[in-house]
Amino acid sequence: MQQGRQRPFPTWAQETFLGGLPPAVARELLRLSVQRALRPGQVMIREGGDDTHVELIVSGFAKVTTSVDGIENLLNIRLPGDLVGEIGALTPVPRTATVTACGRVIAGVIPRVTFEDFLRRHPAAALRVTATVAGQLRWANRRRIDFAVYPADVRLARLLVEIAEVCGRPAAQGGVEIGVPLSQPELATMIAVSQATVHKAIHELRGRGLLSTGYRRMTIRDIAELRRIAQPGGA
Repeated sequence: MQQGRQRPFPTWAQETFLGGLPPAVARELLRLSVQRALRPGQVMIREGGDDTHVELIVSGFAKVTTSVDGIENLLNIRLPGDLVGEIGALTPVPRTATVTACGRVIAGVIPRVTFEDFLRRHPAAALRVTATVAGQLRWANRRRIDFAVYPADVRLARLLVEIAEVCGRPAAQGGVEIGVPLSQPELATMIAVSQATVHKAIHELRGRGLLSTGYRRMTIRDIAELRRIAQPGGA
């Protein structure tokens, strides 16, 4: 790992950990980190591990997964500016999930002692950690409500709209490209349906001209119509 060189200060989405900090505080935290480059598929944090550092995602995306009975379940997606590993760093428990790089990722590694000292000196950052954890709980609660209330096609539409809003980018042929590679099995775990069910739902969206797909690649062709489907009674 190499200490990152000083670069023009990037801008992160407001909902991310770094994006919600005062710029001077975010800069200080980045200076405390040691940057490393991760390959696609490289594990950043492993479920069950006893390491206690945190990592800042400086660029790229990461997936948060957990294993139940040997089956990997996708829990969430982390964006540039997000913090990962905070629960394991601040509580005396093993890692509760695995974090894996999607594509190339630059991450800033911060030891627990350094991070705790930083939080003591910057109450705004400590509050931001609390907000980050609360946001994760809200995401999980939305998924549980979706499981109980909506059919599979609406669940998928709601999930795709939410992902597109945080990591979508304009597609060359129009529409919004999902900026992180997602497989059908991963989508199935996030909406609690079988792979066959999610395959059918994707096939129907493609047939309506709302979605185009490739290997681990997905483009929403009509985000407005997909949002309509995602609303109660919209399908």
